[in-house]
Amino acid sequence: MSDATIALVTGANKGIGYEIARQLGQTGAEVLLGARDLGRGEAAASTLRAEGLTVRPVRLDVTDAATIEAAAKWIEQEYGRLDVLVNNAGTVHEWGLDPTTLPISVLRSTFETNVFGVVAVTNAMLPLLRRAPAARIVNMSSSLGSLARSSDPTSDQHHVPLLAYNSSKAALNRITVQYAAVLEGTPIKVNSACPGFCATDMNGHRGHRTPAQGAAIVVRLATLPPDGPTGGFFEDDGQVPW
Repeated sequence: MSDATIALVTGANKGIGYEIARQLGQTGAEVLLGARDLGRGEAAASTLRAEGLTVRPVRLDVTDAATIEAAAKWIEQEYGRLDVLVNNAGTVHEWGLDPTTLPISVLRSTFETNVFGVVAVTNAMLPLLRRAPAARIVNMSSSLGSLARSSDPTSDQHHVPLLAYNSSKAALNRITVQYAAVLEGTPIKVNSACPGFCATDMNGHRGHRTPAQGAAIVVRLATLPPDGPTGGFFEDDGQVPW
């Protein structure tokens, strides 16, 4: 069994997830790089290992219960615990679509990954997280899930017409609060992170921030000290209003 911090990052073979894996690895953590495609996961892990980091790929599709169960069993056999879970995997399918005519199938597929997948992975990993001395769960959210910002007509979040994505991140924030409440009194801390508008495949690389910049807040929340917050929503500059 490893004495290092064991961290699982979903959707980590590219983009912000890849940078989260890199930055957690740079703290000395042993990173389990979750990827739907094991070949792509191994390629990403190999690149990070060439930097001297301890990274292992694991096949994990957050919409596939069989891969979630298999990943949890493998982690239990290999490590016996999990210190950090970063629910990073996310999707958006609706660029250019009118929210008032959005197909329900798009809403469902978005929630499958961004909401149901987070709950499925968290529940599967929770027994392992409970075995860690002080586990951390970080859910990758977005300021687009902030009702306070989106309801403010002066905010640049107000007119972003991503019905499925925005509502999925609002739901994820509520899930964060719920888990934090259930786990109150334990050493486990659960928080949501906003990476800002980062240039990734998801948005056609239109973001003004780099994936590395977006990863920083996640890593900060994944390495919180014992007196750190739980049940909160954070970005680089501090707390994001719900």
